[in-house]
Amino acid sequence: MSAGKILLAVFGFFVLVAVLIALWCFGSYNGLVTLQQATDAQWAQVQNVYQRRADLVPNLVSTVAGAANFEKSTLTAVTDARASVGRVQLPSGSAPTDPAQLAAFQQAQGQLGAALSRLLVVSENYPTLRATENFRDLQSQLEGTENRIAVERGRFNDAVQAYDTAIRRFPAVIIAGMFKFTDRPYFTAAPGSETAPKVQFDFSGKNS
Repeated sequence: MSAGKILLAVFGFFVLVAVLIALWCFGSYNGLVTLQQATDAQWAQVQNVYQRRADLVPNLVSTVAGAANFEKSTLTAVTDARASVGRVQLPSGSAPTDPAQLAAFQQAQGQLGAALSRLLVVSENYPTLRATENFRDLQSQLEGTENRIAVERGRFNDAVQAYDTAIRRFPAVIIAGMFKFTDRPYFTAAPGSETAPKVQFDFSGKNS
């Protein structure tokens, strides 16, 4: 074999290797982008269900406020907690990358959830209020929303786990480092959060 043919073969080999490496880089990058987009899409779902709960608050507060002598401190706690949720600053269009931001969001949402639970517990002392169709409908919607929040948070954590695992695996970790794919934080579980807050009441009139 002539020297020219040898050089051509060597050149062809390196070109083939370069093409394979380029294809691997493109494939790894696109795979990481897909996983990152999945976390962002699931984060949007989380925000949607939390917003649904926030949207229920004004009508619920208005309905409960109509009950005679209802605890004003309970209503104030719900209103303040809803306002604090709106003050949490989060990145637009993507899931949080800062654990502190997600922790602040989770804390604010937890305070709203606790305030709503307290309001509904106090409502048990007002049988006339509990008998109204509007209150019962709002209670049912809130129960469904709390369940949905638990589901969507779980799905978000699953998406984050898949993404965070992918960016740590070799050799994809090389691409992740080159293009600055960073970890996404999880929702953390609070004591008792394995079950959605119980907001179902006995409307049979036993306590009336």
